[in-house]
Amino acid sequence: MAEKTESTVPFLEVAGLTKTYGRPPVETHVLRGVSLSMQEGDAVAIMGASGSGKSTLLNIIGALDEPSGGHVRFEGTSLAAMGERERAALRRTAIGFVFQRHCLLPQCSAIENVMVPCLADRNRVDEASQERAERLVKRVGLWERRHARPSELSGGECQRVAVVRALIRQPCLILADEPTGSLDRKSADALGDLLCELNREEAVALLMVTHAESMARRLGRVLVLEDGRLEPSQEKSAR
Repeated sequence: MAEKTESTVPFLEVAGLTKTYGRPPVETHVLRGVSLSMQEGDAVAIMGASGSGKSTLLNIIGALDEPSGGHVRFEGTSLAAMGERERAALRRTAIGFVFQRHCLLPQCSAIENVMVPCLADRNRVDEASQERAERLVKRVGLWERRHARPSELSGGECQRVAVVRALIRQPCLILADEPTGSLDRKSADALGDLLCELNREEAVALLMVTHAESMARRLGRVLVLEDGRLEPSQEKSAR
């Protein structure tokens, strides 16, 4: 198990984040001063009603969208101070994304999908990335299915491929947006177990949006996004 590095500077710092759509007098305030901090290896669940802004928050943290106010800092560096190339590099190397829909390439096999992010910087997969892909595919129990295409895999298997794809570049942070939302209970529980295990084993920070209370309680902290503000859950999380 990898050790978590202690630091006085939060690995991820979100402060006073706001997001507003439209113009006066017709405005929609989605986020109203959201603040959050995480250290390396932390695991945090965000819950809230549909349309409360959870996905918007993840997109801003993941440098896929920009806030109306406030800031997001990774290891002390503000996203706002980065150029588009720097933000793109951050998305490729430091952040892994897992969405409700797996978004796998239908023409590629499971292991080929896993290695797609490795092609962003070069037009080939190096030996170290190949070895990591094979190790992770074995770790999630898909070695025998590595040559199957998404249409030949179950929903749970596709999501496991998506998780491994998110980990292939050894990111510091995984952003998971309802990763178990489209799965049956058994597959959802298995994927939840996998994400929690990988969070510990890979020492990768995990920030997950979920509607499932049972899933949220497995993580270190549970926060609720309501009326544009992020507050601790009233129920104590257990892990």
